[in-house]
Amino acid sequence: MTGTSIPARAWFITGTDTEIGKTHSSCALLHAARARGLSALGMKPVAAGADVVGGERLNEDVAALRAASSFDPGLQLINPWCLASPIAPHIAAAEESVRITPAPILDALATLRQRADVVLVEGVGGFRVPLAEDYDSADLAVDLGLPVILVVGLRLGCINHALLSVEAIERRGLVLAGWIGNHIDPHMLRPAQNIDSLRTRIPAPLLGVLPWSPERDPAAHAHGLRLPD
Repeated sequence: MTGTSIPARAWFITGTDTEIGKTHSSCALLHAARARGLSALGMKPVAAGADVVGGERLNEDVAALRAASSFDPGLQLINPWCLASPIAPHIAAAEESVRITPAPILDALATLRQRADVVLVEGVGGFRVPLAEDYDSADLAVDLGLPVILVVGLRLGCINHALLSVEAIERRGLVLAGWIGNHIDPHMLRPAQNIDSLRTRIPAPLLGVLPWSPERDPAAHAHGLRLPD
């Protein structure tokens, strides 16, 4: 799609908490899009926790998104804000005397949407993570204006976390395009019943359920997911 004037379809990926598999789900969706013959790019606007690789800061989640994408558009586009410490982004930013603002993110997204058929924008942590003193990831989602995909980490308590997240998304006037169930606790009791409860309560389609696997290979799990209609 390089060189066209038609912007890519794009979604904002958020989760019910941190460490519930947003990156794994995003990478699996990227592979699912590519399997359909679409060019797909992953983006993580804000990342906290990075090593220096080749003279550039590289976050682990960003590296995974880059590897799952159709091509590498460059770290500055994939990850406009990369902070060194693996802590809350607003705290990490304050320690580096920087302020996270949306302008570089919006500019990077506009560029990426001219270079691919699909762009997935992965948020940080849950839906309401502070990014600055008066700006959080929900504000960023509003500024992006993209339909939202919610990743639900399947474990005890996930129904409450999911419904609170859905309420927060809808309260901001955003479209919930779908949700993904991700098995993060291999010992969870009654997972099927929990998924059924979520399906009846979340007013958006289930896009797939990712199985528990210690390897967490997103390409192997892509067949179980679909992009929103």
